[in-house]
This record gives sequence, C-alpha cells and structure tokens, in this order.
Amino acid sequence: MTDTAPPLPDRDGVHGGVGLTALLVAAARAIETHRPDSLARDVHAEHFVRAAPACARWPVHPDQVPDGDADPLWGRFARYFGLRTRVLDDFVLRSVRTGGRQVVLLGAGLDTRAFRLDWPSDCVVYELDRPGVLDFKHRVLADPPAAPAVKRVPVPVDLRDDWAAALTAAGFEPAARSVWLAEGLLFYLPSHAETCLMETVDRLTAGGGALAYEAKVEEDLRAYRDSSIYTAARERIGIDLLDLFEEGPRPDSTVDLTARGWSTTVHTPFDFTRRHGRGPLPEPNDALEGNRWVFAHKTRM
Repeated sequence: MTDTAPPLPDRDGVHGGVGLTALLVAAARAIETHRPDSLARDVHAEHFVRAAPACARWPVHPDQVPDGDADPLWGRFARYFGLRTRVLDDFVLRSVRTGGRQVVLLGAGLDTRAFRLDWPSDCVVYELDRPGVLDFKHRVLADPPAAPAVKRVPVPVDLRDDWAAALTAAGFEPAARSVWLAEGLLFYLPSHAETCLMETVDRLTAGGGALAYEAKVEEDLRAYRDSSIYTAARERIGIDLLDLFEEGPRPDSTVDLTARGWSTTVHTPFDFTRRHGRGPLPEPNDALEGNRWVFAHKTRM
C-alpha cells in the first residue's frame, strides 16, 4: 500500500529529497493538532500537506489513521514529531522568557513557531532554509493570509553556504543574547558541515544564549533499515530516510560545545514520553533508539 505517488524531483523545494521530510513532519503536526490529548497545536500544518501534490493522500487527522498509535508511520512516528514539537516549543519559550530576544531556526522548513507561540513583543525570529522551501511556505501562509505573532525574518540560504553572512545581513546581532534551534537537521548534513555549523553558532553567540538540536548516536544506521518506521516511510510514502541521512562517523557536537564553554544536557525522546505521559516508548529494532535531544547554554563572553 502507498499513501502517495512517487515524489517529484526537487532539489530546492519540498517535493522531494530532504525537503519532502518537512511535509512528513507537517502531516505529523496536523495529526497531533487534532488529537484529544494533543501536546502541540499547529493549525497551519495541514494546509502545507494539502498544498503539495505529492502528499494528496496523506492523513492530517487521527480519524484518517485506522490503526491509531499502532500505525508505525502515522501513529508512533507522528507521535514522536508531536512530542518533539512540544519539547522544543517549551525550550524556546523558556529561553526567550529569560532574556533571549533573537531566535534562529536553522533549517526552519515548515516551522510555524513565529505564528503560533506566545512571544514577548520585542523578539525577532529568523528562519533559515533554502529558497524553494521558504517560497512554498510563503505561498501557503498567504492564502488565506496568516499573521505572525512576532517579527519574522525569512533568510533564504543553504546551510552548506555562508549562512552566517546572510543572517547578519538580515539584522542578527551576535553581541545580543540569542536562541538557536536545529530541529531534525544535523543528520542530513555532511559531518564537516555539522562541525562548521556548530563553530559558527558558537561564534555568533558572543552575547550568550541557548541551543537545542537533535542528533543520532548510532554507529551503523543501516542496522535499523528494517525497522517498522523506516520501512513504512520507504514503502508507503516514498521517503527513504536512511538514504537521506549522511553516513560515516559523526562529530560529537556535545563534546565540542562543552569544550567551547557551553553547558549541555542530553536526553532521549523517551525521557519526555514519560514526563508528558504520551509519545513513543522503546521497542525492539527501534529506529528511535539512537535519537538524542541536546540542550546547551552559553554565558556572555
């Protein structure tokens, strides 16, 4: 069974490759929004899914998932994204309420935090992603028009390029306290690009700040190729996540940040499942087993 036609070739937008994963997450957020025990609400998410032909048959409501949480893709995996959204929402809001006024979304994708969170009036949110992704996002949010709840600055740039120059040209001030989010990003980057990204974040956080990111710790991702989540994504919606992930040794960015003076804490997603009382729990041959959510803080230099 497939939930969609094969994705359209698209190097820069959302219709194929890594860009299509942004729509996968949007569909998960849409389903989460309509759950009676929702951890996070995003009323814009289903509009992204419905605007992309490749996703025409994807579910956006729990009623469209007959097996519920037992469905490995639209149940368990979608629950994972709902939980991740809530945890990172909480992180961002805590960080801005303790002084961070510049928020940088690295690989923002179809993130709508600028529209749906309760922001202090003097915040600014910078959304960095490839031009095609941001263009698609702009078109969907313009019909009907959605108003951001904070000053929002899209920065169209590939994170493998000189994104720091693009960010500072857009108004970001390294001397001011900042909050950074790299949600579902790093494992799609080559190792050297992750190292460069972390070095750049550190350099641009001269005024102190906070960073949250997601990482994987498996030495061999292929060991999970037959896991239910990866199999369902591959066979039902045409997304082979393992082919999109960068293989080979990964840098230990947590160790690197600590060496640069950041304080860090590392959690498994299951820690937050237990805290919130819903979300995925460990299972055999678990594709989520190696996922880690890292929270880091840096004081002013």
